[in-house]
Amino acid sequence: MTWQTVPLGDLAVSRGGSVNPAKFPDETFELLSIPAYDDGEAEVCLGASIGSSKKCVEENDILLSRIVPHIRRSWVVGPSRGYRQIASGEWIQFRSPDVYPKYLRHFLTSDPFHNQFMRTVSGVGGSLLRARPTEVYKIAVPLPPLEEQKRIAEILDAADALRAKRRESLAQLDALLQSTFLDLFGDPVTNPKGWPVVETRDVFKLAPRIGTTTPALGKGCIVVRVGEVGSDRIDFERCGRVELSDKDKEKFRLEPGDTVLARAIGSRNHLGKCSYFDGYEEDVYIDSHVMRLRPNQEICNPIWFYSLMRSAQGKRLIQKAGGQTAVQFNINAKQASSIKLPLPEKSLQDRYEKIYLEIRKFWSTDSLHAEELEILFQALQQRAFSGEL
Repeated sequence: MTWQTVPLGDLAVSRGGSVNPAKFPDETFELLSIPAYDDGEAEVCLGASIGSSKKCVEENDILLSRIVPHIRRSWVVGPSRGYRQIASGEWIQFRSPDVYPKYLRHFLTSDPFHNQFMRTVSGVGGSLLRARPTEVYKIAVPLPPLEEQKRIAEILDAADALRAKRRESLAQLDALLQSTFLDLFGDPVTNPKGWPVVETRDVFKLAPRIGTTTPALGKGCIVVRVGEVGSDRIDFERCGRVELSDKDKEKFRLEPGDTVLARAIGSRNHLGKCSYFDGYEEDVYIDSHVMRLRPNQEICNPIWFYSLMRSAQGKRLIQKAGGQTAVQFNINAKQASSIKLPLPEKSLQDRYEKIYLEIRKFWSTDSLHAEELEILFQALQQRAFSGEL
């Protein structure tokens, strides 16, 4: 099926107006900010608390985030709750009687669009990377009749709802693990159960820094970098490869049971992200910006320790031990060695591991289903925007 295509610029709001809420300090606004997107609803706040001019938006406007890393975010403005609706200048704004809002939102978050969108990004790095609206406007969007747009959006909405339910199931299993941990051991920050307090140097081996490494794609050893740390398991497909000497291989090789800890990232919110290493088909190593924490398994269960480190309470312990340079938050080997943590009796740690592994069985099944739904959804998107759905 062949549909007409139009450049996104034909659907863009170029003169939608703006307002400086500070000039209306006592007025309540409905603010669609980039952070509010993750909460799923606009912020309701007084003009006095909003620091800069904002776009004026209205119901059924379609917003697209242009700032990296907050990409693949598209928001359809909902009905007003009785206040003026405004949005961050980081949104690109669309409105047209020829487009069904939910249809365009799905297009703006699809793989075909994303691949083109990323070619419009420029800047000097970090949070200053932004898409250029004038270039985004050149991207063509397929525009079938409105009834067909609605039909496609309904199919994609239904598939997206299935993905959301599976993500919710995974989140519930994760919450169950965290509540089980706190029930057995208490908050590791306040230590209400009075466990003996030790320093990490008493029970762990920390790998020294490997030094600056240059990834060489397709050759050398698999090396875990900061970008691969933070998920429950390491994403080996994304890891770089580095030529290492035999001496370095001995120092920086991971072993099953190691916790891999991010030691230096630009944001305090990212400091202390960790992943658990349970083995891989070939040897794996760490680079200079991550640490390897290897517990003495006679007194410290690796699963228990990893669960402590990845908890919100464990992250506070890491951040408390770390420091801040002029440009980033950081934790060095000396600071990581002196983290104070409660050490419950080993038998209770081992009991927790059995619970953890049982819950992980359900988590693995749900995670596999989530991956299958993701593949299905992407296939549906590909067909939807090529006229094959």
